[in-house]
Amino acid sequence: MRGSLPLFRVFGISIKVHATFFLLLLLALSGGVRMVILITAVFFFVTVHELCHSLVAKRFGIKVREITLFPIGGISSMSKMPEKPVQELLIAIAGPLSNIAVVLVFFFPVKYLIGPENLFHQLSTKTWQLTVAYIYWINLALAGFNLLPAFPMDGGRVLRALLAMRLGYQKATHIAVNFGHVFALAFAYFGIIKLNLILVIIAVFVYIAASNEELQVEVKETLKRFRVCDILPRDFVTLPGSTTLAKVLERVFHSHQEDFPVVDNGVMTGFITRQDIMKGMHSLGAGAKVSEIMRTKVPKVRQADSLIKVQHIMQETGLRALPVLKDDKVIGVVTLEDVGRVYAMASQVSH
Repeated sequence: MRGSLPLFRVFGISIKVHATFFLLLLLALSGGVRMVILITAVFFFVTVHELCHSLVAKRFGIKVREITLFPIGGISSMSKMPEKPVQELLIAIAGPLSNIAVVLVFFFPVKYLIGPENLFHQLSTKTWQLTVAYIYWINLALAGFNLLPAFPMDGGRVLRALLAMRLGYQKATHIAVNFGHVFALAFAYFGIIKLNLILVIIAVFVYIAASNEELQVEVKETLKRFRVCDILPRDFVTLPGSTTLAKVLERVFHSHQEDFPVVDNGVMTGFITRQDIMKGMHSLGAGAKVSEIMRTKVPKVRQADSLIKVQHIMQETGLRALPVLKDDKVIGVVTLEDVGRVYAMASQVSH
């Protein structure tokens, strides 16, 4: 995600912090060292929360690229959403359960360490004991807030998963998103009358994120109805491995095709993308050959594959185009723009 700085990797997942997080730390400095420690501890538990989501998702074969920490929470970047409602239910509930587990496991140790008079005191950072109590109880707050049935928070995803078991994915999403919008408007109302900027920011985030989630589901359901053969362009160009990058650029200008299968003796030997061409021109020059920079391992799709499968492959690999094969022979190239046009046209027809 843009504006994010990598911190470390754990379980193969990159943990990043958004630049806006440092603004929160600067504000925390005005509250002293204990406030900075509190904020740092909160985001430690947010990271654990998101890791639990991610590890359960990986258990179901979903790739998790990174976790990004923001001033209002964390976001796990998953390659796709789970196909089965029960999987989404388990992924969504894993985060809040981690916070609840911290509360249960550390209740007696924290009570013994700081004393019951501090543990049940009004939340404060006036002393170190009260700061520890604050850090402890913040886990309960994180669990409770995330379990609100306001999409896209965990509670909203739990609600959608439960509804989807009976109503179907798209209708369940619509209901959960409406709940999210209601909560967002409530957050905004109380934020305005209480002059609480954080609540207003959360309201905006919840409303936009819920709307985006509904749009993604609409895209997904639309793409399920179409296959590669429905949109495959008839005209496409292949390149032999001996082609120079200068010649490739000529092809781009004349055909408007930017990604090319590399075919030698009737067999596909590689694939070259627009990014590969630009990098090759920069590092090797216009005289370099396609065979020097082509990708030899690239996912391939078939005519009968659904467009949602194509989209998933593109999301997981970062590719904007894929070769289409029939009986091991290249018959075309399908691009992200082709997929996008299908959704745009289907949306116009349905509305």
